[in-house]
Amino acid sequence: MNPERRSPERRSRKARRTRDALAQAASELVLERGLRDVTVEEIAERADVDRRTFSRYFTSKEAAVLDSVRGDGDRINEALRARPADEPPLTAYRRAVHDWLDDPGAQAWHRRAGIFDLLVLAEREPTLYAAFHHIRVDAQEDSVAIVAERLGVDPDRDLRPAVTVAAGAGALLAAQAAWARAGLREDLPRLVGQAFDALSGELLTRLPAGPAPHSTTEGNAPS
Repeated sequence: MNPERRSPERRSRKARRTRDALAQAASELVLERGLRDVTVEEIAERADVDRRTFSRYFTSKEAAVLDSVRGDGDRINEALRARPADEPPLTAYRRAVHDWLDDPGAQAWHRRAGIFDLLVLAEREPTLYAAFHHIRVDAQEDSVAIVAERLGVDPDRDLRPAVTVAAGAGALLAAQAAWARAGLREDLPRLVGQAFDALSGELLTRLPAGPAPHSTTEGNAPS
């Protein structure tokens, strides 16, 4: 290896270890004591760094707590890039999500210790939920760019990439919320499958029971 390249690579590995240590300390402390009873200083102390070091990596304790979730969005997008070019966009997105769920090395949510409890907590804590929302938005923006490239279109002019990602990410979010409510930690892949099935099932082929859909011409029809 070129000695001139070794030092930057070492610095990169050290930075990654520091970031991971801070994220782990944040999630452990929050799960032990709750979000409001944990300070940034305590997170830094547990990770054996100072407050200034924490600020180099994270803007808030919420961002540190959910850092591993940001990595999951990156993994799904990597899987999306790797899907065959001839797959329809929504099929490619669905299979990318399942590639992530099925890969033991990716440590998807149902395989990773503590992540279930963090996501349940995110449903109750407004600031943590907001941080989770921002992470999802960032991942979805990358997904839209990937789908647009697959289709060979400009996402600013063609709505199909954004619609595809909104539908796929919405299915994943619905499954995640149901998973958190049900408390069955190993059930996430099944719920994800059900959510994606709903996108291509009776929602598209049958009218729901109940009152008729609202009409924009209501009240204008002749009596």
